[in-house]
Amino acid sequence: MNADFPLQRPPMPRTPLEALGPLTREAVIVEERTFFISRPSQSDRLLDHPSVRSAFAADEYMPYWADLWPAARMLAKAILRETWTPGTRALEIGCGLGLPGIAALAKGLRVTFSDYDATALSFAADNARDNGFHDFDTLQIDWRYPPENVQYPIVLASDLIYEMRNVEPLVALIQRMLEPGGVCLLTDQDRVPSHVLREKLTAEGLPFTTKMMRAGEPNGRRLKGTLYRIVHPS
Repeated sequence: MNADFPLQRPPMPRTPLEALGPLTREAVIVEERTFFISRPSQSDRLLDHPSVRSAFAADEYMPYWADLWPAARMLAKAILRETWTPGTRALEIGCGLGLPGIAALAKGLRVTFSDYDATALSFAADNARDNGFHDFDTLQIDWRYPPENVQYPIVLASDLIYEMRNVEPLVALIQRMLEPGGVCLLTDQDRVPSHVLREKLTAEGLPFTTKMMRAGEPNGRRLKGTLYRIVHPS
């Protein structure tokens, strides 16, 4: 087992509702479509809550799910630009607030939202329903311990390699949970570990292509990132 993996499987977190503070409902425009995303309006305050500090001490866990990251906007844009077969199953890993998965629902995919934090799954589900979607599933998983014998033809991921230690378990999860011949769309804001991601995908025999992406934020900033199209060899 890699030294970065815990010797014992830690309990999966549920960020307490009292830690969240006030919520905001943001209208997110992607490819001329509007999605509504509710999220904590002051995500930084979560870091001061005792349970969050305890989770960090136990497993270096941080509730990054509470922010709507630029890479999620990039992935939603990429999903809406694709041609999909309606009803195809798709897994969003590290779904957070659920924007990419909601875009996939809008394209007719059968989406399973997955995250490490049960509260993130609640937000993703509520956001999906707020946008008029009800036919979806949720799955709480730890990337380091992906479920056995569960595969999807489409895997979606955004901004998950914010730390170097995330790369190896993420690639292992893609290998295990992406069907042979399936496609994974992954977006990243060109963070430092991105070169390790490319090296690891190559080493594990997962072919990929890259494309530059941009995403806007409500304050007018436009940020650059990369879309990875990863294929599981059939």
